[in-house]
Amino acid sequence: MTMTHTELLEIIRNGENSGVEFKRDDIQNHDLAKELVALTNFEGGIVLLGVEDDGSISGITRQKLEEWVMTACRDKIRPGLIPFYEQIRDVEPGKDVAIVRVSRGLDVHTLWHNNKNSYFIRVGTQSREPTPEELGRLFQQRGSFRAELRPVSGATLVDLDMRRLSNYFAQVREQVVPENNDEAAWRVLLFNTEIMVEDGITVSGILLFGRTPNRFLPQAGIDAVAFPGVDKDYAARERAALRGPMTPLLNDVGDIVEAGLVEQAIAFVQRNTAIGGQLEEGGARRENLSAYPREAIREAIVNALIHRDYLLSSTDIELSIYEDRLEITSPGRLPNGITPARMLTGCRATRNQLIKDVMRDYRYLEHSGMGVPRKIVKCMREHNGTEPQLIEDGELFTIRLLR
Repeated sequence: MTMTHTELLEIIRNGENSGVEFKRDDIQNHDLAKELVALTNFEGGIVLLGVEDDGSISGITRQKLEEWVMTACRDKIRPGLIPFYEQIRDVEPGKDVAIVRVSRGLDVHTLWHNNKNSYFIRVGTQSREPTPEELGRLFQQRGSFRAELRPVSGATLVDLDMRRLSNYFAQVREQVVPENNDEAAWRVLLFNTEIMVEDGITVSGILLFGRTPNRFLPQAGIDAVAFPGVDKDYAARERAALRGPMTPLLNDVGDIVEAGLVEQAIAFVQRNTAIGGQLEEGGARRENLSAYPREAIREAIVNALIHRDYLLSSTDIELSIYEDRLEITSPGRLPNGITPARMLTGCRATRNQLIKDVMRDYRYLEHSGMGVPRKIVKCMREHNGTEPQLIEDGELFTIRLLR
């Protein structure tokens, strides 16, 4: 972690960025604390003390600077931070620079100043207070709360599909369920399974079992488009707004009688990627062949529904079919330190645990959490010898399958 003289000069030459801040060393303790709070609430970074905004070296002037830094981090930051501190001597003749480094915080940190806590985040080269939505996502990223368990404003018990709920508890979970008219017993059951909270129906409850989820959560669907070529085109072959609960409605023997979002999306892919057909055994009827393996498509769709960030309310999951590829784009960064490379090895982490548990109960995904390597990667290799592409781009994550 120790930095060399050459490395420091290179950082200074490149200027400030999302992880680097320049400061004179005569700043107030709360000014230093503000920058460190913003950095640790982002991805971590360094404050260089003794460097001007324009990168010129002013050097260290404060006596007992290390002690002052540590005291500021203890007194002005909640929870307190212990940064890594080092001093590079003679960056320019007779001028030293101090490096104060913090890593990505496990908690959400605040600046304690003027008898109040203030939140800060790093946005480019600026440290600023977050919007309510940004703050909510920050707490979610740090595991301080689960957005899927927030109550949905205005949603009540009548907004849940009791047929699907009865399916789930009686057929999928194989447990005794209350009578349909026993509202008190249903409330107890739904409260104990986190489909309800004291303030109403949870986000997960509406997404999984809501009669019309989009009435309350406009982002609760899949926008599906099939393009005739390799680029986005207004002249699409088909556009569809896939809406409704994630879970299907089952009959008494477990067959699907009303599709959930997964089945709707699979059907859209199948009718827009058929490449011919073959006679089923016995020659009874013709079965369409797909350009993509059904298991890979299903796994990619389920992953998007389970892992998307439902705090991002302005956009749906996008299912895009092109002549040469299929893309499923999910709003939100990958959760809990997951990267595309770690997904390919089967690393398990989730943003929406209740949604994941319920969809796993319906056998939409494996208990092992190995769906990406075992289903998507394996099926595509066997199908056409291609590797799926997992792409994280800002606040979007895309799984791309090649035709």
